Amino acid sequence: MRKVVAISLVLFGFACATNPPGRAQDSAFPITADDGSPISNHRVTAELSSAIEQLPGIVVIGNHDGHVTLFEFYDLNCPYCRKAAPEIAKMLHADKDLKLILVPFPVLSIASIQASRVEIALASLATPQQFYDFHHRVYAGRGVVDGDRALAVAKTLGFEPKAVTEAANDDRVSETMKSHVRLGNALDLAATPSFVIKDVAIVGYPGAKSLQAIVQSVRRCGNVVC
Repeated sequence: MRKVVAISLVLFGFACATNPPGRAQDSAFPITADDGSPISNHRVTAELSSAIEQLPGIVVIGNHDGHVTLFEFYDLNCPYCRKAAPEIAKMLHADKDLKLILVPFPVLSIASIQASRVEIALASLATPQQFYDFHHRVYAGRGVVDGDRALAVAKTLGFEPKAVTEAANDDRVSETMKSHVRLGNALDLAATPSFVIKDVAIVGYPGAKSLQAIVQSVRRCGNVVC
């Protein structure tokens, strides 16, 4: 990458955890992870929840007209986000009524910011499926994901590195990242990944079975827990 724009709003102290300590006891719903541990969650306003879908640089995967929408805020250097990616893909494959909205949330490091510049550029250059392929290919590798690595993955998908770099260095990408972090802060998303579904923020990855149960509950009774 030719330049890295620092984002003052990025909180490098964010956790990358299944459940931030000290928060589960304040949860709005009794949500547990696949291993039985409590998962932190809280209500968010309908206004904030609906604002996610208005963000630039987000990508819709799955059924665009699905009756259940799951928003995922993730960082490309978060190991729990890496773990969640293939499991959520399986959910989408099995559940044709699920709408997933991916929200890049580069909060863990400078490398995350660099990689996210490439990722957000691809959101405007690629089809949703190409973007999702990028998402999985990045997570398939090992080690730190930075701008160069993200660019190399984009190249494997047929994108010209020069064109991607130019798009990634556009000031609009910086503004997009800022808008994602501002809204994540307003939603009180203190860990990656975090999910928002039916005006509830789930902070941390609960695991495939728990997340699927949440989706099914929303479909069945309109709440994350019936």
